[in-house]
Amino acid sequence: MPSDWKQRVRNFFLDLDARIDSTLFSSGKGLRELYERYSTFMDRFYVGRWKRWVFIEPLSEAATLGLGGMILMLTLAIPAFRETADEDWLKKSDLAVTFLDRYGNPIGSRGIKHNDSIPLEDFPDNLIKATLATEDRRFYDHFGIDVPGLARALVTNAQAGGVRQGGSSITQQLAKNLFLNNERTIERKVKEAFLAIWLETRLTKNEILKLYLDRAYMGGGTFGVDGAAHFYFNKSVRDVNLAEAAMLAGLFKAPTKYAPHINLPAARARANVVLDNLVDAGFMTEGQVFGARRNPAVAVDRRDENSPNYYLDYAFDEMRKLVDTFPKSYTERVFVVRTAIDMNVQKAAEEAIENQLRQFGRDYHATQAATVVSDLDGGIRAMVGGRDYGASQFNRATDAYRQPGSSFKPYVYTTALLNGFTPNSKIVDGPVCIGNWCPQNYGHSYSGQVTLTQAITRSINVVPVKLSIMMGGKEGPKAGRAKIVEVARRFGLKAPLPDTPSLPIGSDEVTVLEHAVAYATFPNRGKAVTPHSVLEVRTGAGDLVWRWDRDGPKPRQAIPPNIAADMAGMMSHVVSEGTARRAALDGIPTAGKTGTTNAYRDAWFVGYTGNFTCAVWYGNDDYSPTNRMTGGSLPAQTWHDIMVAAHQGVEVKELVGVGMGQKLPPQPAQTNAQANAAPRVLETKPGPPPVLTKRGADILVRVEKMLDDAARTAEKTTGKTTLNESSKTGKAESSSALAFPENYVAAAGPDGATPAPPRKN
Repeated sequence: MPSDWKQRVRNFFLDLDARIDSTLFSSGKGLRELYERYSTFMDRFYVGRWKRWVFIEPLSEAATLGLGGMILMLTLAIPAFRETADEDWLKKSDLAVTFLDRYGNPIGSRGIKHNDSIPLEDFPDNLIKATLATEDRRFYDHFGIDVPGLARALVTNAQAGGVRQGGSSITQQLAKNLFLNNERTIERKVKEAFLAIWLETRLTKNEILKLYLDRAYMGGGTFGVDGAAHFYFNKSVRDVNLAEAAMLAGLFKAPTKYAPHINLPAARARANVVLDNLVDAGFMTEGQVFGARRNPAVAVDRRDENSPNYYLDYAFDEMRKLVDTFPKSYTERVFVVRTAIDMNVQKAAEEAIENQLRQFGRDYHATQAATVVSDLDGGIRAMVGGRDYGASQFNRATDAYRQPGSSFKPYVYTTALLNGFTPNSKIVDGPVCIGNWCPQNYGHSYSGQVTLTQAITRSINVVPVKLSIMMGGKEGPKAGRAKIVEVARRFGLKAPLPDTPSLPIGSDEVTVLEHAVAYATFPNRGKAVTPHSVLEVRTGAGDLVWRWDRDGPKPRQAIPPNIAADMAGMMSHVVSEGTARRAALDGIPTAGKTGTTNAYRDAWFVGYTGNFTCAVWYGNDDYSPTNRMTGGSLPAQTWHDIMVAAHQGVEVKELVGVGMGQKLPPQPAQTNAQANAAPRVLETKPGPPPVLTKRGADILVRVEKMLDDAARTAEKTTGKTTLNESSKTGKAESSSALAFPENYVAAAGPDGATPAPPRKN
């Protein structure tokens, strides 16, 4: 580099350094002068001595804490305001559905109906005063949160050591009804407070009160005071008197507890408290409420009215999902829905389950049951989600996942037929192991070479496991089980179905609803259908909005028709001579499969005719074992009773692969005239489980083994089977299933169902 360039660079950096130093010096000097001027100016406001500690410091701390509190409140308010993100928040919550049965008769309703036809001015003055006196006396004075009322409630509850008073205003309660749920958490209360303030800025006081009166839950499946007035008193809310208004106002606190059709004395006692509140608030005098005390309200007796609540819950959930598929421009929120339910079948299903549990539930140690009856197009004709809806609203037909046991095996045999096997293909019933898991049949005995039809009839465990191994080929059993899962998915099962060695014998969990409708693939000539309850949707004015046969998903070909026919033929033997003989119907072709899981925790029967399919499950909510209940006992008998009612007045259709049904032999006490007069059904009652000693069970096992040996010997010598098949399958269904030993050797139940090793608690 030339020497003059070096000098120029040096001078440049010296100049830059000088400029930086000068700038920093000038800036520092200017800041000092500015600070001095600021200090001189602020000295004019200096407050010292006692004035500083009395006024300045508290104000300063208040400003600091207030700023921090505002930031905290904003942080807490963000989740609450997200609930209002939908511009249609006011309409989105008021979906109201009136349900009809398949013949157009009303069966119930669900949802919240915003009844604008009755303005607030038409509500009785007594009802308005009773509501305000009981729920929020300072409603027209506060900003959404009643601070004095909240403080009073906190003090009262602290003194009582529990919850005695609620501090929520009417606006807060409306915010909960519109946006939140009933969970008792601090987060919910914080959201409720912010949303109440937000509502106060969006709506007038009268609009808030009107929404509250229209949307509060009032018990008995009703929402709003007008719906409650019709339900409890069979009149419009315009016509209620003071005693009835007090009873309605008393329902806001606990509608289930104080519902007059359930507990009239409690409802009247609560109404008397409301009358006290009217006097205490100064809205009325004791003389004005005296007549209402002497003549309390009388509610309509609705104890005999039974509504298919499990079915309505399922239909309402389906309707909510369906409404979300409507165009955004569609703003209608009140619908009339015709469902697929047949109330005669529904009542028969409820009665069948209740009768069986009442007679034999204690003997079998079974407390719960569920069933689903479906058309062959997937329309749900009946649904029972538990024994008592009032005691538990959990729907065991749609939400409970339980092991299906041997009732899962038809999917395995279908997969085998799709992979080259036939109903007459022979498999050796002998020992087999996958890793350290070795399934065994009932009694630790084997039958040697059997056909697939014989295996499913006798519910042999080893054969489905061997089929999964053979279908996997060189890729191993895992590939075979993957084929089984893929076929089950085609049938419509959406349960997880994790891959386990015991999957072929029903260790994975399914729901009653999916299992029942999946079986419809067999009588449908291989076409799988979608379960549904909604047939037709109309607006409140009667305009058609949606129809299943036009807008619903179409059936899909899951398996070839000939495979479905072969499976129906195989499964018909389960009913005629196998483990489900109690399910046989007189003159109606029937096929199905029983299922019993390890330790008798679950008992199933899933079957079908040419008209319907039905699944029945028995067990306990806590997964405790039953007393040796099998799928061929209460489930099969319940299925029989339900299907007899379902086929009343229905043209019996042929079951492809089976043909038409056969008449069952009349009972010995029945005369020929009686036999000709009316068709008889098989009179088989499950009865209490018989009790066998260990010695007796061992004797039965030895006798069965001797019979099997004799049958094999006869086949070798004569080439014909001389042993009656029914005597081989008619085993002691009540014998105790053997538990899994430590090396995981499975022991089959009476219908062959053995899931995976027991879960470890």
